[in-house]
Amino acid sequence: EGVLFFYRASRPDKVSDIRGCLYLCRIMGRKMGIDFGSKRTGISVTDPSQIIVQGLDTQETIGVLDFIISYGRREELDEIVVGYPFVEGAWGDKRFKEKLDKFIADLKKAFPAIPVTLHDERNTSVHAREIMSRSGLKKHQREDKALLDRTSAILILQEYLGHI
Repeated sequence: EGVLFFYRASRPDKVSDIRGCLYLCRIMGRKMGIDFGSKRTGISVTDPSQIIVQGLDTQETIGVLDFIISYGRREELDEIVVGYPFVEGAWGDKRFKEKLDKFIADLKKAFPAIPVTLHDERNTSVHAREIMSRSGLKKHQREDKALLDRTSAILILQEYLGHI
């Protein structure tokens, strides 16, 4: 499961040449980016080649783990990247940190074979607002918090992959 076979002829000009070799290539799964919030959580994913990042959805945080588990059953995931606000010194909202840490632990428990990576998310919401403002969206679209969370999740995954 998860393997493609490619045939490469020893002479490219002779397609019928049976002297060749088989290459085994692992089929890649998607990477998922998560912008966890106290009310809503933005989710992004890559394509199976892990080149293009797109917004998947914004879910109410209460049910987001079930959504991610369901998605993980339908699509192969190679890695989950969670935005984590690495703060020097004390956290402003300790209850949010506790919720985020519990969510990460629950993710690791739900997907024991998939790496869950923490990526610094400081200022992603600010950058997402700038992008939405410059993109020509109408005011009511720019005020859409679900779109902001999804855009933040895209930025987290793009930054992690080195796209920006």
